[in-house]
Amino acid sequence: MAPDAYRSIKRVSDLLLSLLAILLLLPLLVLLAILVRIKLGSPILFRQERPGLHGKPFIMFKFRTMTDARDTGGQLLPDDKRLTPLGRFLRQTSLDELPELINVLRGEMSLVGPRPLLMEYLDYYTPEQMRRHDVLPGITGWTAVNGRNALNWDEKFSLDLWYIDHQSLWLDLKILYLTIWKVLERGGVSQPGRDTVDKFQGG
Repeated sequence: MAPDAYRSIKRVSDLLLSLLAILLLLPLLVLLAILVRIKLGSPILFRQERPGLHGKPFIMFKFRTMTDARDTGGQLLPDDKRLTPLGRFLRQTSLDELPELINVLRGEMSLVGPRPLLMEYLDYYTPEQMRRHDVLPGITGWTAVNGRNALNWDEKFSLDLWYIDHQSLWLDLKILYLTIWKVLERGGVSQPGRDTVDKFQGG
């Protein structure tokens, strides 16, 4: 399939599937929003700038999973100290990522693609690693179904780039299918023995 045709079909599929998902999951989305509001307060959604296609920044939406707890000096506590039981459950089940369907509708993300990482990582990427931004970032991806955060950074980038070089509609469908099983298994959400992931510092 020609690249332009693939991108067009993928965009239409993203729109239709994300709209369908939002309609089907609306009761769950409302319930999760209420639980987050009760347990964690406001805001319900976590908003953070992430690099999208060609590294262009966009605001990514997720359900909030951490408190704003601070130390005596007013600095935020480490992520693992602010992660609540509800937040841990949302991450383990990937339910915290459901609001990213909004990003898909807005054309900032795709259902399938490399995960959007932190803006600060852009300065550390090699030219080869930067190729992960040649496509829209995704809610799920080849890396997500092959180990996700249980992998080291070299393995993650290798899988991201493999997807870039082999992307197709059939591969996207396979990834969506495998994602369902990975969510049910709750595997690879974090590094072994850790609730959060070490930051990328180059290499």
